[in-house]
Amino acid sequence: MGKLEGRTAVITGGASGIGLATAKRFVAEGAFVYIFGRRQEALDAALAELGADARSVRGDITNLEDLDHLFETVKIEKGSIDVLFANAGVGEFAALAEITPEHLSWTFDINVKGTLFTVQKALPLLKSGGSIILTGSTVGSMGTPAMSVYSASKAAVRNLARSWALDLKGTNIRVNVLSPGATETQKLKDIFAQTGMEDEIVTGFIENTPLSRIGAPSEIAAVAAFLASDDSSFMTGSEVFVDGGYAQV
Repeated sequence: MGKLEGRTAVITGGASGIGLATAKRFVAEGAFVYIFGRRQEALDAALAELGADARSVRGDITNLEDLDHLFETVKIEKGSIDVLFANAGVGEFAALAEITPEHLSWTFDINVKGTLFTVQKALPLLKSGGSIILTGSTVGSMGTPAMSVYSASKAAVRNLARSWALDLKGTNIRVNVLSPGATETQKLKDIFAQTGMEDEIVTGFIENTPLSRIGAPSEIAAVAAFLASDDSSFMTGSEVFVDGGYAQV
C-alpha cells in the first residue's frame, strides 16, 4: 500500500516538469490526482502518462473563475482534498535596469496572487490532516543576479506559508514550502536559453552545488510525496530545500 492510498490530490502546473513528476509519484503512492494547467495539449499528454487515476482541468491560476471551476469539479467528483500542491509558477531573467511594470505584475500575479487564491479557494475542501505544499525556490533566500523579481516572489511564498501555518492553527491542516534548486525541466532550459549562455549557467550551478549536478524532477517529487504523506505529520510552516546543497553552504 502506498503512502497516499485513497487520497485525493490537486496539483497546479501539473502537466509538465516538477508538477508532472509529482503527479506520477502521487499516483504511484495510491492517490487520485487532479492536474491543472493552461495548455490543453500538455494536459492531454500528461494524462496519457498518468493513466486512470488522474483527471485534468484546464485553467489559469490568476483567473478566479478558473479556480472556482477546478475546485467545484473536485467537490462534485471527490467531495474533498487531502493534498494541495500549489506548484504553478513562472520566472524570467531581468536585471535591475531592465525590470518593467509588466514583468513585475506578470511574475507576482502568477507566483504570489495565483498561489494565494489557489490555496484560499481550496480551503473549504481540505480535510483535517490535509497537506498544502507551496513551491518555493532557493533564490527566495539568497541573492541571484538578474532574478530579483522572481526571487522576491518566492520569498513572499515562503512567508505566506509561515503566516498560513498560524491562520490554520486548530484545523490540523499543514502548510509547507518545497524549494528546489536547479532542476532539469524544459521550463528551466527555456529560461536559460533566453540568455544565450545556457551551457555556462548550467556549468555554474554544477560547480557551486556540493553534489556536483542539477536535480531531476523525480527527486523533487519524492520530497513532495513526503510532505504530502503522514511521514511529515509534525511539520508545518517549514521550508524543505531539495537543491543538492546549493543554497546551504
